[in-house]
Amino acid sequence: MEQNIEQKENTQNQNIIVGRNAVMEALRSGREIDRLLVAHGSASGSAQAIIAKCRQRGILIKEVSPTKLDFMCGNTSHQGIAVMVASHTYCEVDDIFKVAEERGEKPFIVICDEIEDPHNLGAIIRTAEACGVHGIIIPERRSASLNATVAKAASGALEYMQVARVTNLVSTIKLLKDKGLWIYGADMDGQSWCSTSLDGAIALVIGSEGNGVGKLVKENCDAIVSMPMLGKINSLNASVAAGVLMFEVVRQRGGIKAI
Repeated sequence: MEQNIEQKENTQNQNIIVGRNAVMEALRSGREIDRLLVAHGSASGSAQAIIAKCRQRGILIKEVSPTKLDFMCGNTSHQGIAVMVASHTYCEVDDIFKVAEERGEKPFIVICDEIEDPHNLGAIIRTAEACGVHGIIIPERRSASLNATVAKAASGALEYMQVARVTNLVSTIKLLKDKGLWIYGADMDGQSWCSTSLDGAIALVIGSEGNGVGKLVKENCDAIVSMPMLGKINSLNASVAAGVLMFEVVRQRGGIKAI
């Protein structure tokens, strides 16, 4: 699934910098980089310095076949090295709390647990901005990054939304709890969302398209909430489920008044 999504992104002008000199300059400039791509057999010479610098900065390094890298780079001469760059700068988790503090509001955060489809992540960001969410947290691995496809799906909302990328969601959830947030995971076997109080300082966890909320993440949630399903299917698209729950938070906080 990850490979199919990645290939789909790359056919839609994924932001990518190719070639050893260009990549090294991007690193020196402090450019926000999602991951380094190294073709099999190319980790030698000047590539070693690039790999070392990426490790130092905590950038994900992925080894791929030369054929795949050719495809991803549009058959541009890449010298076995390329980087995928972000369309938006990531923030720190503390920056999200600063936004809530500046607005004088209880923190409202959305955690995306391995949302790999960039269209889903972009749609979640778009709805989150409309719902007054203070920030979104995504994992470093097995997640869509803030690439061009996400930015397009977000329809401009990415420019107004804080997005933090963390190495460990469980550790981050524990940090959020220490700061007074209640963590609610969205899953089909949870308690009714309509009977759950969501008007405090909270974080909503939205699971991946295929597997839902991960086992360890679910175990660290304070509660699991679900929506009634009246048809023959038992699940919704991740971005749709996220949108329904986000607007329920808005309603409970008094942001939606009965007409």
